[in-house]
Amino acid sequence: MVITQSLLKVIKNRNPSEEIDVIAPDWSKPLLDLMPEAHDAIPMPAEHGQLALGLRWDIGRGLRKKNYDRAIVIPRSYKSAIVPFVARAKRRTGFLGELRWGLLNDIRRLEQKSVYRIVDRFISLALDPGENMPKTIPEPSFQIQENHAISISRRLGEEVSKAPTLGICPGAEYGPAKRWPEKYFSTVANKKIDEGWKVWLFGSSKDAVITKKIQAMTQDRCLDLAGRCSLNESIHMMSLTSAVVTNDSGLMHVAAALGKYTIAIFGSTDPLHTPPLSQKTKVLYLGLPCSPCFKRECPLKHLKCLKDLSPEQALNSLQNIE
Repeated sequence: MVITQSLLKVIKNRNPSEEIDVIAPDWSKPLLDLMPEAHDAIPMPAEHGQLALGLRWDIGRGLRKKNYDRAIVIPRSYKSAIVPFVARAKRRTGFLGELRWGLLNDIRRLEQKSVYRIVDRFISLALDPGENMPKTIPEPSFQIQENHAISISRRLGEEVSKAPTLGICPGAEYGPAKRWPEKYFSTVANKKIDEGWKVWLFGSSKDAVITKKIQAMTQDRCLDLAGRCSLNESIHMMSLTSAVVTNDSGLMHVAAALGKYTIAIFGSTDPLHTPPLSQKTKVLYLGLPCSPCFKRECPLKHLKCLKDLSPEQALNSLQNIE
């Protein structure tokens, strides 16, 4: 969803007067609210993988009055193309996928090898067939209200101070092959705390087990926010940090969109495929012969792609902002 903002920016750059509505899962609304390019966020209440044909049909019928000139369908599933078809969007663009002939009338073939980055694939759907990619790809950039962020911080019992703050995002929902060891995160946290930094731990309730381990290894000297904040609150809290150390995860892209100096740690995945789209990013990636495997768990059982990335490498990268 964060990467999608680059697509929205390209559309707006080409036609500033165009209004863009985005149909997306309801959980993503806090992200869309921070993207000025998105005119309206239309919730898709269907669960992931659920066909929910009647529900999609009703949403499409309700959108007919909008008289859309165009719909861009990013997912390649059959169900994702139903709403624009029922809404009678005049031009319905998407990649060739599951039985979508008829639902889409502007079908593109996805050249996965020549268009490797996800952001480039998204943006190509906004272009006419054969049109060259923009010379500069706009980066995601969230619009944050600092007063709102400070208010959230105080509500969570944390006063904003002049001390630099490090955000740590140790989770990655995809699986263990994307998670740097907790011990490494705690080494970074302890070092920065000893230098006078504050350290905040970010994540969902699913990541709370990981953050509690880091808390124990730092003698409870961090502010553990995992599971305590909504997505909106987490984003605003992260906007108050000085830098972020993170696995390849959704929060990595959030940190980049907030313009934070981001140390992005890649293990089983490829930073050329889904890089954080920011000039303030330092990617740590070993590029071993077995990488990227894109597996949830290390198929070789050694996880060298992450274990051989030392905490000192992250700490050295953080010195660039001091």
